[in-house]
Amino acid sequence: MWISTTLDSFSTVLPLLLIISTLLAAVLLRPLRGTIDNVRTVDIPSVTRSSASSTYSRASGTSSPTKGNPSIAGGPSPKWWIVTMMNVVLSGAFGFSVFLFFSESPNSHYAPVVWSLCIAYFLGFFGISFVDTDGLQHSPSTYGLSDLVPDLNPSTSGGPSSTTVPESNKNNDSNNGNDIHPVCGVPKMPTSPSSPNLVSKSGTMKPTAKTRGMIKSMTNPDIASMVKNGEIKDHMLEKTLEDYERAVNVRRMVFDEKLPPSSLNDLPSGPSLDYSRVFGANCEIVVGYVPIPVGMCGPLMLNKETVFIPMATTEGCLVASTNRGCKAITMSGGANSYLLKDGITRAPCLECDNAGEAASLAAFVESDDGFKELKDSFESTTSFGKLVSAAPTVAGRNVYLRLKCFAGDAMGMNMVSKGTLASVAVVTSRFPSVKLVALSGNMCTDKKASAVNWIEGRGKSVVIECVVRKEVVEKVLKTTVDAIVHVNIQKNLIGSAMSSAVGGFNAHAANNVTAVFLATGQDPAQNVESSNCITLMSKEPNGDLHMTCTMPSIEVGTVGGGTSLPAQSACLKAIGVKGGGKTPGANAQKLAHVVAGAVMAGELSLLAALAANTLVAAHMTHNRKPQAAK
Repeated sequence: MWISTTLDSFSTVLPLLLIISTLLAAVLLRPLRGTIDNVRTVDIPSVTRSSASSTYSRASGTSSPTKGNPSIAGGPSPKWWIVTMMNVVLSGAFGFSVFLFFSESPNSHYAPVVWSLCIAYFLGFFGISFVDTDGLQHSPSTYGLSDLVPDLNPSTSGGPSSTTVPESNKNNDSNNGNDIHPVCGVPKMPTSPSSPNLVSKSGTMKPTAKTRGMIKSMTNPDIASMVKNGEIKDHMLEKTLEDYERAVNVRRMVFDEKLPPSSLNDLPSGPSLDYSRVFGANCEIVVGYVPIPVGMCGPLMLNKETVFIPMATTEGCLVASTNRGCKAITMSGGANSYLLKDGITRAPCLECDNAGEAASLAAFVESDDGFKELKDSFESTTSFGKLVSAAPTVAGRNVYLRLKCFAGDAMGMNMVSKGTLASVAVVTSRFPSVKLVALSGNMCTDKKASAVNWIEGRGKSVVIECVVRKEVVEKVLKTTVDAIVHVNIQKNLIGSAMSSAVGGFNAHAANNVTAVFLATGQDPAQNVESSNCITLMSKEPNGDLHMTCTMPSIEVGTVGGGTSLPAQSACLKAIGVKGGGKTPGANAQKLAHVVAGAVMAGELSLLAALAANTLVAAHMTHNRKPQAAK
């Protein structure tokens, strides 16, 4: 009976006892927290700034200058006697309470109180231990794909290594890191600098005034190491360092190790432009230049290859949003892009004496012999260009002759225009009364919205596809598959149809096309036709999201025009498509796939934001800044 009464009393007061005992445990364990922090400081291998003889090495077992040194470790040595004393006291109290409970003592009702204290002590100590153990873990990547690239986890690569920075190089900000590209092999993950209490449970930096001060005192290579290890998010550098130029320099160090060697050498981060490169090639009557920020999205797994995508834009949130899309696609296994057609077009306007002559001219062009004559004349003007087709369109006595040319790695406008003049010469020799009204008759169609580009294609015609896992949609994109599919149908398909859009069945393809075009030296005006895109989404039987973007007229090149300027050339090099490819057209075609990948990532992220109704909040965060005080 007394046992039942005691248990009833215990169940009645248990919640109150647990609250009181938990608070008591927190107070008792507070001194221990500092000792555990000190242990973490000692155990994390550090990048020392002293002579090589004082460098700590796990392999050699030599002592570290931080070990046992309160001034470096950040506090006194651990006071383990506190733990021992508390264990002895609570163990004795627990044993005595059990004796009271079973001895039918008048004081047996105190036993549940003692048990509650013991439970709270155990849970409190376990919680502190868990937090500190978790804090020692390093993120295996800067974008959180630990399940995708487990080999990048330093814990599986043989343990951390120590790095000695001689005193003479203490303030040297040059990057002496690994040059291995992540596509070609797994890069080394250098041990981050000594950084006690800088990381949270997730392994990333806690943005406090204290941690900002400690990080700002480090050298740029040390901070770059922390970014590579995931201890600082790369997008937090400006807020952490409170120095925009330094943040850019540190971020360049990080990407120097992710991208092919020296990719960013010619991409300026300061005010500089070689005007000798501009004169006679890119601009006339030059008075200066307009700097546009370049952000780097990715990595994006595209056609089983990891790529980073440079985007030049002044629209806040665009790069961040596209980067989120890249993450979701890559976490789900990546995207596959396919080339459907490749050919740049020019359509001269030819005026005949009458409609009958126009019909005869069209018949000649469509005949095998007539096309062969046009082709031979066209290809005599170029080493790479190949005439693919000639399609006449008759309007009264006018003939619009749409010639399609394979241009290799060039975008090809100059090439096709030059060849078109030679083909027109063949036509006028056959039909002497025919007059060339204009080399471009607007059926090309260049830099204008048109159904002919949407249907027949121009430049590179590409379709890109991916399947985004259901859990990735929910965790990364913060919405559901059903919601995002519904938004795509109502907005991109029905909404665009109601507006009579031509090639505009998408959310904002032009945003990503233009940003990549500006970064890589393409003709930004050609974003009009290059942004033709239809985005389709559907729910798979297993609940995943199937997504495609079909883009029939991406006009890009990797040689000629703006691609020769240093900064734009650097961005092409970062992608891995600078100059001509091993086979004609290979680099330009890969660039078209990258453009399509950027569009897909941007479409995915924006549609998710619309489905979750977070678009405005995101833009208020990334695209608004308080006015500077006057």
